[in-house]
Amino acid sequence: MAFKALLATKPGDTISTDVVTFDEANLMPGDVTVAVDYSTVNFKDALALGGDHNIIQTYPLIAGIDLAGTVEASTYPGIAVGDRVVANSWGLSQTHHGGYAQKARLSGDWLVKLPDALSTRNAMAIGTAGYTAMLSVLALEHGGIRPDRGDILVTGASGGVGSIAISILSDLGYRVVASTGRLEETDYLRALGAAEVIDRRTLSEPGAPISSERWAGVVDSVGSYTLVNALAQTKYRGIVTACGLAQGLDLPGTVLPFILRNVTLAGIDSVNAPQAERLRAWSRLATDLDLEKLTRTETVVTLADVAGVAADVLQGKIRGRTVVDVNA
Repeated sequence: MAFKALLATKPGDTISTDVVTFDEANLMPGDVTVAVDYSTVNFKDALALGGDHNIIQTYPLIAGIDLAGTVEASTYPGIAVGDRVVANSWGLSQTHHGGYAQKARLSGDWLVKLPDALSTRNAMAIGTAGYTAMLSVLALEHGGIRPDRGDILVTGASGGVGSIAISILSDLGYRVVASTGRLEETDYLRALGAAEVIDRRTLSEPGAPISSERWAGVVDSVGSYTLVNALAQTKYRGIVTACGLAQGLDLPGTVLPFILRNVTLAGIDSVNAPQAERLRAWSRLATDLDLEKLTRTETVVTLADVAGVAADVLQGKIRGRTVVDVNA
């Protein structure tokens, strides 16, 4: 059976993407076949299509690190025909055909059955970015950071991780400080629940190795000087989660926040997170994320739009979450 897919090729030094007709017989091995409803464009997708970090490791490959849809065939225990499922990361868009297609065949180990409260469109409005935001919230809670401990800083606030993190944290009772380079999005960020919006330039340049205490916890998707300055202003025994590198992958700081204030830097990995942690995150997303707020973050595009959206993501022009309707 033939279906539409966004296929990435690399005929020379640059990646090319085209919407093609793909034959189901050419899908890679797997014990579950999914009729895909939606995918999404995450920062990692943008990096992959932009050719950075060698994310796509084999060509040609159907891109897209996320997908949500309905099971058409399964030999995997516990996953049956008709189940609504979501897949985030694993080898998708790296070594295995990904979510920018109307069908996918993959390992049942990679799938999470969607909670009843979430539609497949909701799942991709959340995507890896929102699932990563929830992993960050779980890390803050694991470190004992409760709302009465103080503010939570969210960097890259207008992006996918930031938007979902603000929504979740504010509804859980935290006071959220949103850092953004797009102050024109202040009303959007406040509507999601940010109590305060600050210019990212206050954090993105070299600063003091340790500064006045400002927040009890941080959700950072930016890295580099922004992460270093966030650490330098974290309160005693605070928790800082790091899940991204939008500014850079360097960490040009000192050990002072760790040895003077007992600050913890917690790495957040969404790609190979254990299944139990994925199930916990999606269960919490179903109960703790306001779907009305989620709707405010989303824009829906088609497969043909993905390459242009990815370029805009890398330039910081996208607000919130971009859902890809693979059947449009």
